[in-house]
Amino acid sequence: MIRQPAVAGQFYPGTAEELRAAIDGLVDKEVVKEEVIGLVSPHAGYIYSGPVAGATISRIKFRDTFIVIGPNHTGMGKPFSIMTEGAWQTPLGEVAIDSELARQIRDDSSHLEEDTAAHQNEHSVEVQIPFLQYFKPDVKIVPIVLASASADVLKEIGREIAGAVSRLKRPVVILASSDMTHYEPQAAAAEKDRQAIGAILDMDEDKLLERVAGLGISMCGYVPVVAMMAAARELGAGTAELVKYQTSGDISGDYGRVVGYAGIILKGTSPLAELARKAVEGYIRYGKNYKPAELTPEMAEKAGVFVCLKRSGQLRGCIGTFEPCRDNVAGETVENAISSATRDPRFPPVTPEELDDLTYSVDILGQPEPVAGIDQLDVKRYGVIVEAGPRRGLLLPDLEGVDSPQQQIAICRQKAGIGPDEPVKLYRFEVRRYE
Repeated sequence: MIRQPAVAGQFYPGTAEELRAAIDGLVDKEVVKEEVIGLVSPHAGYIYSGPVAGATISRIKFRDTFIVIGPNHTGMGKPFSIMTEGAWQTPLGEVAIDSELARQIRDDSSHLEEDTAAHQNEHSVEVQIPFLQYFKPDVKIVPIVLASASADVLKEIGREIAGAVSRLKRPVVILASSDMTHYEPQAAAAEKDRQAIGAILDMDEDKLLERVAGLGISMCGYVPVVAMMAAARELGAGTAELVKYQTSGDISGDYGRVVGYAGIILKGTSPLAELARKAVEGYIRYGKNYKPAELTPEMAEKAGVFVCLKRSGQLRGCIGTFEPCRDNVAGETVENAISSATRDPRFPPVTPEELDDLTYSVDILGQPEPVAGIDQLDVKRYGVIVEAGPRRGLLLPDLEGVDSPQQQIAICRQKAGIGPDEPVKLYRFEVRRYE
């Protein structure tokens, strides 16, 4: 069957030209794409939730198939519904269901049932699809709609989804469709949403369910979010990141009765971040330098590398090389990870008791390019090098608490011992960040 659009012309524009133009204004074409296992994306009208959905989906390295899990707003159909055949129509064309994967999920699940009624007028899955089509016109989907259930059932559904994905060795992204708090004053909504988002960032399904119930959080898609989190963890997700949060009041100006929207991505631990972890743990525990058995393509490159350690979200060490000093990125990562843990002058050396609490990020630096002035800098996209003779200060891009190029330059001057009035040369560079 062809599932016809239920909310085209209402939640989003009803013609292909208008819809494509609308999405074009909501996405970020310059942002670095990341390997994402799962995500949370809102499903209100694009005028309200579109900026959050666009910013979040822009971050994703696309797979051929997206499993899209939405809540059941209509009360129609079976409580745990999956479609395994046909296609979904939007103004941008048809999106085929990945029938092989959908059937495998259905057959493996003790809860999901074949059903179309739950999907017929449900908008929570539908509004996600045009964003997927915009980036990948031939994308396939597995549409799932879930009603409320116990934590055990929802987590079992997630594990069953992950099992089917693993069995078919099918690279997918799992999208949970949800808005946040509904129709409360801005301050109250933001505080409740902060609690719910915190549970997701901790990747703790039980904590999310406890906070939704205990605080009365009217998050309409907490059910699909719990299932997605359980599936994503089974598939290797280890970290979660808030991409963007805002409310309807930020668009309408009416902060008396808002709906919250959050975009969150769940990522696996990259091989480079895992290499940094093994290097630090091997050195701290056993006094040995770790050597990887084989190199991924990124590890075999030659480039400058910075390794940063965090504990409880706070910086615990960060040291790197402006330019390649060793045979490859793997060597840079091992040496700089150990240096970050033991030789950063801002911190005492990492102790064995701290190792289980550390998280790692590895930045591979692109080639620096000179810039004529501050107007060519972008604090989110570009790192900065400030140079005066032999003195050079470097700052990575997109750092918490650094909000302007002026701040970047001031910090670089301070790090390099360059006075505020000394003439300098400016360089910018991009990074690939692995966490």
